[in-house]
Amino acid sequence: MFVNRSEELGALDRLWQANAAQLFVLYGRRRVGKTELLQQFCRNKRAVYFLAAQVREADHLRSMTEAIRGALPDPLLEALRFDQWEPLFSYLGRLAQSERLVVVLDEFQYLCDSNPALPSLLQRFWDLHGHRTRLFLVLCGSHISFMEREVLAERSPLYGRRTGQQHLLPLSFRDSSLFFPDYRPRDRLIAYGLLGGMPAYLKFFDPRRSIRDNAIGQMLRPQGYLHDEVNFLLRTELKDPRTYASLLRAIADGCTRLNEIAQRAQLDATTANKYLQVLRELDLIRREVSAFERAPEKRRKSTYVIEDNYVAFYFRFLFPYLSLLASGAAETVYDRFIAPQLNAYMGPIFEEVCRQYVQRYWGERLKSMPLRAGLHRDRDFDLDVVAPLAEGGYLLGECKWWGRPVGEKVLEALKASARRLPEPAQRDARLAIFSGGGFTEALQRRAKEEGVMLAGLGELLGRS
Repeated sequence: MFVNRSEELGALDRLWQANAAQLFVLYGRRRVGKTELLQQFCRNKRAVYFLAAQVREADHLRSMTEAIRGALPDPLLEALRFDQWEPLFSYLGRLAQSERLVVVLDEFQYLCDSNPALPSLLQRFWDLHGHRTRLFLVLCGSHISFMEREVLAERSPLYGRRTGQQHLLPLSFRDSSLFFPDYRPRDRLIAYGLLGGMPAYLKFFDPRRSIRDNAIGQMLRPQGYLHDEVNFLLRTELKDPRTYASLLRAIADGCTRLNEIAQRAQLDATTANKYLQVLRELDLIRREVSAFERAPEKRRKSTYVIEDNYVAFYFRFLFPYLSLLASGAAETVYDRFIAPQLNAYMGPIFEEVCRQYVQRYWGERLKSMPLRAGLHRDRDFDLDVVAPLAEGGYLLGECKWWGRPVGEKVLEALKASARRLPEPAQRDARLAIFSGGGFTEALQRRAKEEGVMLAGLGELLGRS
């Protein structure tokens, strides 16, 4: 199932239409949909798609030859055997001399594991021949730090050769909800809260079954596809998965500051900070600071939250009960430990969805583009949405994942919080309330009179 990605496909197609040599770099986490995106792009095109593995260089060269032979009928190729990369690249360059050709090297990091000189060999080929052909070469990788360091960074031999790049991110909450067209809006957002925006996870939830049945079958039961996915992810990407698991468990349990996380994981703060940086590079966690901070990276009083919803769900609701789940108590774990806490778990996710929504979709409604959408946490008051606007001023918002309509008390609390901000933010503030359970008629009347913006689940999901 291929959902959306129209923007990413459009960018690739525009480069294809340019008809000039292209060296495109695509990277992102496993399961995020890179392979499906590239296969969609290659459809109805003259293309060679090669998926590397953790094998020796000679095996890669044999497999690559077979991939070329299968995609491009060429009598000469039947007699050719490549035992080095340079002649293989030269052959592809000749095939693309007068006719467009896509060549995808997927899981590029595995090719470099078997031959660390490969980026230099590619650089030499590109400088001498490749850039003068009609070749569309795609280097794709799942190891984010490797792709950024060895392909995109200034120290890489390939630096300056790329003609485009894309860090492929998980689907947005709105695109993720397209996997569940028949779910009620609230359940569509809960599905996103459990799975995040990873297409490979979303497709394993059957839209004809309930959230409960899907979670039990695919997550809680040991036979389910997603049950051991987090362990697989950590083992594949990290050298010390147990330590990273301890850090993620600490954050899932509510330890959000560096010292709290380090203490729970029994590490010193300096060591914990290094591990947390790796998790940030993998897009598994994010660092949050007040939206009013001018230099957020230098701010020491920050908090950490888990970026990937399924990782957050796993460490909060599966990890503590793995023994029970192994004994066959999946239904009991869901009904006793997950269902009663699901609304509390969804609260922060709903807040993040609202921030995404403002950033992506509210420029037209505000008649001023949000420069970013963050939050503000003070000692005794919070603002769930803080968005500085390009034309000046701020949007300030409150988010309530309630099952009942939001009333006027929430508006009064939002106004009280806004009055506690520095004068410029107070003076130029526009107010908004986001609700998972609708709004009372009294609040709707006041919002219309006072220019307060309201947004419910239907609008957030594009079904206003």
